[in-house]
Amino acid sequence: MSTYENIYKIVRQIPIGKVATYGQVSELANLSGKPRLVGYALYRVDIASDIPWHRVINAKGEISYSPLRQGGDYTQKVLLEQEGIEFNTEGKINLRQYLWHPGNY
Repeated sequence: MSTYENIYKIVRQIPIGKVATYGQVSELANLSGKPRLVGYALYRVDIASDIPWHRVINAKGEISYSPLRQGGDYTQKVLLEQEGIEFNTEGKINLRQYLWHPGNY
């Protein structure tokens, strides 16, 4: 299995209404210290794919802005809100409430 496929396998496990951080996904994929690699892998995913790319956010609880994503940031926020995830007035997600804990679901 390729590195990217391993990342996608982890991301597919994130349940509806939960998020994971890039760092968390990198750890679970045995890519410790490589959260940017997770970002690169998810950037390559077609927005309409079966990989729930929108459930991966940064460690601050924010959507990581990408000028190359062409509306993907807005789309990511909308998709998360449709799953019941709320953003505070600063555009952050409460990680205590919404962070995925593998094995607890």
